[in-house]
Amino acid sequence: MDRPIYTPAGGIPQGPAPSREIYDLMGDEHVYGLLEDFYGELEKSSIRHMFPSNMKEAAQRSADFFVSLFGGPPRYAEKYGPPRMRARHIPFRIDEEARHVWLACFNTVLDRAVEQHNFPAQHLEDFRIWLDGFSGWMVNTK
Repeated sequence: MDRPIYTPAGGIPQGPAPSREIYDLMGDEHVYGLLEDFYGELEKSSIRHMFPSNMKEAAQRSADFFVSLFGGPPRYAEKYGPPRMRARHIPFRIDEEARHVWLACFNTVLDRAVEQHNFPAQHLEDFRIWLDGFSGWMVNTK
């Protein structure tokens, strides 16, 4: 690596993971649709350059992670190995500005996720809190 890697002072987020019942309430179609919409927002963002050229494929890969996180089958691990998300993101220079752009894109989709993707309203706020901590842990550049 040609740069020093910053590690957030708080370390790995300690809060609870998203509810594992989210998957049962949403199902595959809605989880994949949520991530497809999220990647559509990322495609229009200032951090687009951090993502592969094929955003549909990237959205599906990310959706595999979220399916597992939400209590569904462990597709991500089966296809790609252990998530180790911080390690997978180290090659990208992620600073606080990039993190906030990423969160804003996700929040745009979450603002309509209950209606459009059957996201369970009772879990939305906790998921937003989790995303904030998760995205903070991905920051690797001051």
